[in-house]
Amino acid sequence: MAKVALIERELKRDRLVEKYAKKYAELKAISTDAKRSDDERAQARLGLQKIPRNANPTRQRNRCALTGRPRGTYRQFGLGRSKVREMAFEGTIPGVTKASW
Repeated sequence: MAKVALIERELKRDRLVEKYAKKYAELKAISTDAKRSDDERAQARLGLQKIPRNANPTRQRNRCALTGRPRGTYRQFGLGRSKVREMAFEGTIPGVTKASW
């Protein structure tokens, strides 16, 4: 089980990303648009720097929904590899069975 503080930090990042998503997308589009003037692009880059660091989507980390484990997380299930294995053996994940041949 991951520390509660780390899980809470990740939830805080999720809220910040959601809050600044529209503004971030607008400024990012302006800063990468080659048709805009250099001054406009520079202003957009400055605007991006003023947004909180944790509002950047690349700072988010996928974590297991049950344990909070940061590594070995399956996106499809939102669970860590060990929990996927346990739940697959129990039969609690629909459509997932143990392979045998």
